[in-house]
Amino acid sequence: MAMETGLIFHPYMRPEHTARETFEWGVQSAIAADKAGLTSMMISEHASQQWENIPNPELIIAAAALQTEHIKFAPMAHILPHQHPAKLAIQIGWLSQILQGRYFLGIGAGAYPQSSLIHGIKNGADTEFTNTMVRESLEIMEKIWKRDPFFFEGKFWNAGYPEQTVSDDPNDEQHLLADFSPWGGVAPEIAVTGFSPKSPSMKFAGERGFRPISIFSGLDALKTHWETYSTAALANGHVPDRARYHVSQTVFVGDTDREAKREVMEGPIGYCFEHYLIPIWFRFGMMDGFIKDAGAERGDVNLEWIVDNVFVVGSPDTVVDKISTLFEKSGGWGTLQVESHDYYDDPAPWFHSLELLSKEVAPRIKLPEKVGAAA
Repeated sequence: MAMETGLIFHPYMRPEHTARETFEWGVQSAIAADKAGLTSMMISEHASQQWENIPNPELIIAAAALQTEHIKFAPMAHILPHQHPAKLAIQIGWLSQILQGRYFLGIGAGAYPQSSLIHGIKNGADTEFTNTMVRESLEIMEKIWKRDPFFFEGKFWNAGYPEQTVSDDPNDEQHLLADFSPWGGVAPEIAVTGFSPKSPSMKFAGERGFRPISIFSGLDALKTHWETYSTAALANGHVPDRARYHVSQTVFVGDTDREAKREVMEGPIGYCFEHYLIPIWFRFGMMDGFIKDAGAERGDVNLEWIVDNVFVVGSPDTVVDKISTLFEKSGGWGTLQVESHDYYDDPAPWFHSLELLSKEVAPRIKLPEKVGAAA
């Protein structure tokens, strides 16, 4: 089984870009990814960050649905504490019906306290508190998707589902309830993103048999994520399968190593990291894992060091070698989810990279023979 490729769209747009341009870039990226053969596109939800400025990923998904054929979409993730679960459950069910099997659901607790404050949550930095909100929200959504009558009074939300009114007149359609349950069943496939080395999200994903997504922050974190997930999965009767495992990473493929590195250093990826992501990586502790992997010191870190030691950048042959090395050290994963960047002004280099990754790199990366619990 070969590795699959996907796109994760945050979207890391430079602050001068308008909402319309961000929206256009999302739809253009979906069309290009679909044509290139990528199998999934995840679209982040953020309500406060200027660089990550999509509060409604479902709008891009809906627009792209009519212009793509194969690629699957997911909000990655809907921040459950920030919206009423009944409204969200209906929205998710309807959108999954529109996509007819090309949809899965990402859920999360949120990483930015500013977004939580906007939604009336003062202690958004308390992960135990927000994770409790996630569990209650999901419980309500699952009840609504089943469409059985109930009324739930929770710690954070109240919600219910009405009785279906039955008329003696077979032609009476005025009382019928709309069916907004997800396409093909009572719940969509659900994915959960893990970030910190001891991610509670990975444990939650394993407990529920959800699809695990790791934001790459070093080999130790990657190994811990899989161990946490697989242990929780086995304890709850689920089979942990690396073929379902997604790992996000910054990847750029060029015709030659030199061209690829130049494009990353001088183009939108380098600009984003120098102006936005490097300080965030230090603040959230991501850089510590990368420094440890390379046996380096904090003073060694600059953009070129990150390109050489953290990113997966180069010709198709070089990128195959780099990913294969990561597979050997980590155990591998089913889908490489490429971090998207702001190539709105000149998309050609980015779309060429996606083509090379999907057609010349991914088919050469094989999952280990044992992709289940023993892997």
